[in-house]
Amino acid sequence: MEDQGNCCLTCCCPCITFGLVAEIVDRGSTSSGASGAMYIVVGILTGWGCQWLYSCFYRTKMRAQYGLQETPYPDCCVTGFCELCAMCQEFRELRNRGFVMDIGWHANMELQGHNGVTVPPVMHADGMTR
Repeated sequence: MEDQGNCCLTCCCPCITFGLVAEIVDRGSTSSGASGAMYIVVGILTGWGCQWLYSCFYRTKMRAQYGLQETPYPDCCVTGFCELCAMCQEFRELRNRGFVMDIGWHANMELQGHNGVTVPPVMHADGMTR
């Protein structure tokens, strides 16, 4: 197992991992707390049967932002069949791109010296890394 801490956190409280990923993908326009809370609300309103669709939206958005391929399976299949695994993968992808996941978008931009200006992403030919 590559990242036991992230996997345990995601299994116990997926709303936290979702919120951290969503804040980075939204480029700071929503906080991790607000995104995590929305994940819970969607889950409750759908009887915990369709929150994976909300998660799928962010996976697709992240893939588009970083030019990642949708292989070997479409985003809806990955999140629908193993949403927790998909969230762990997204978390690792962002961390591997240099984001410190627990400090948020704005602090990452300051840390990277971008002052809110993003740079073109590093492209991976083989899709999201494991």
